[in-house]
Amino acid sequence: MAWQQAEVRELKEGRYILIDDQPCKIVSITTSKPGKHGEAKARIEAIGVFDGAKRSVVHPVKHKVQIPQMDKRKAQVLAIMGEEVQLMDLENYETFNLKITPEQRETLKVGGEVFYVSSMGMRKIFDL
Repeated sequence: MAWQQAEVRELKEGRYILIDDQPCKIVSITTSKPGKHGEAKARIEAIGVFDGAKRSVVHPVKHKVQIPQMDKRKAQVLAIMGEEVQLMDLENYETFNLKITPEQRETLKVGGEVFYVSSMGMRKIFDL
């Protein structure tokens, strides 16, 4: 299982949530007061980790949501090939290719180490 459950009231800014089956980092949470016939609601605004899309959802604070397991790892750069980079995970020695931006290409060097995040079968280099 690549996710866990948590109630909306337990969430905090900077943590992660699954919205539309995409891992997203929470940017802001605003909570409304309970109404005469309803319960308090929370509006969660988040940005997709892998696609950068802004998403927002509104749920009651007692609603259960899915929290993705974000696996942050270290990898060594084996080769830089155009818009892709070949990496080797430093824990299990698995090799894989990831797409990179022109800015990332300038900072990467063969033999160097980078951090990447893996979740829900997707990977991305972060914080170069």
